[in-house]
Amino acid sequence: MPMRWIILLVLFFARTVMAVQFQSIAALSPFIMESLAITLTDIGLLIGLYLGPGVIVAIGGGAVATWFGDKRTVATSLVLMVLGGVMVAYASNLGWAVAGRIVSGAGGVVLNVLMTKMVIDWFAGRAVSTALAIFISSWPIGIGLSLLILPALAASTDLQTAWTVLTICSVLALLSFVVIYKAPEGAVTGNAPIKFTSLPWTPLALAAALWALYNAAFAMIFSFGTLVLADRGMPITAASSAISLYIFAASLSIPLGGWLADRTGRANWVILASLAGKMMVFPAVLYLPEAYVPATLVLGGLFAGLAPGPLVALPSLVLSAEARAFGTGVFYSMYYLIMMIAPTLAGGLSDYLGDVNVAFVMGGGMVFLAIMAFWVFRRTVSSAQVAS
Repeated sequence: MPMRWIILLVLFFARTVMAVQFQSIAALSPFIMESLAITLTDIGLLIGLYLGPGVIVAIGGGAVATWFGDKRTVATSLVLMVLGGVMVAYASNLGWAVAGRIVSGAGGVVLNVLMTKMVIDWFAGRAVSTALAIFISSWPIGIGLSLLILPALAASTDLQTAWTVLTICSVLALLSFVVIYKAPEGAVTGNAPIKFTSLPWTPLALAAALWALYNAAFAMIFSFGTLVLADRGMPITAASSAISLYIFAASLSIPLGGWLADRTGRANWVILASLAGKMMVFPAVLYLPEAYVPATLVLGGLFAGLAPGPLVALPSLVLSAEARAFGTGVFYSMYYLIMMIAPTLAGGLSDYLGDVNVAFVMGGGMVFLAIMAFWVFRRTVSSAQVAS
């Protein structure tokens, strides 16, 4: 197997472990609430703390890697994930659990930023959309594994056993990365000057907005879709199952979208087809007869999953090798900022107007804005830099 695919496997495994760790609080929430004597509000706090500091930590991690080096920064981030995980596992009160989530989350956010950069370093110009699509699919896979394995472990043994298994996985991710990962020839991996004025701020901001709006619209579906369908009269279990079909279909088609973008050389058309198919889901769920909703969600999910690989590859088109670490950090900081605002705004407006359908209307609007952001991005970046 070529070395770059072995490297991708190592990075994929580490990010899968990150996703399992992120989802572990939700997956083990009944056991944690009993163990620490905390409430659902506290569980929500612990969930949000993992990615909450991302606006600051992402850009900071990119800056540190620029000076300190990619591999050392990621290895340190994995150590933080292990340390934070142990702090949560042995927490005797909410305060220690909060501290552990902040520590592990800081490591996870930096890992997410720099491993994206590492995938680009290894695959730039050679199946980068495919590689990024595979890398991105580690997130839903990790979330699914967390929900499947951790509660079963805790129920059949105890909570501490579930934490121990997660800690072992985190240590394995750290060791495999330290032992196997190496930078490709010609990659800039540290000691590069940070020049704010040299960053392509406009296309970078447009790419970040595009990726954030895509994900925010996705969040509207799995956060509010069940409530929308239940409001239409569908039984809650059937509504939840229908929405899960969308998520599974999107997860399955993520690698396909990256492969299509690289194979055909028409990443733009893959992105546009994906966004158009995604936008059609919102009015379909709101107005189509219930009998057609599950099939529509599957089709919409298959289209939606085509875009992530080529979308995350967009910054690589405008960032030089020297600016890639810091620029990717800036990209993710903008992404986290928009992701914090958009779902909160949709939920708040739905509450204010007393209609959950408002969130779905806003979701469709977010996809439309994403299409506009992509159009402006194409206008901003020369045709020589973006494949038609």
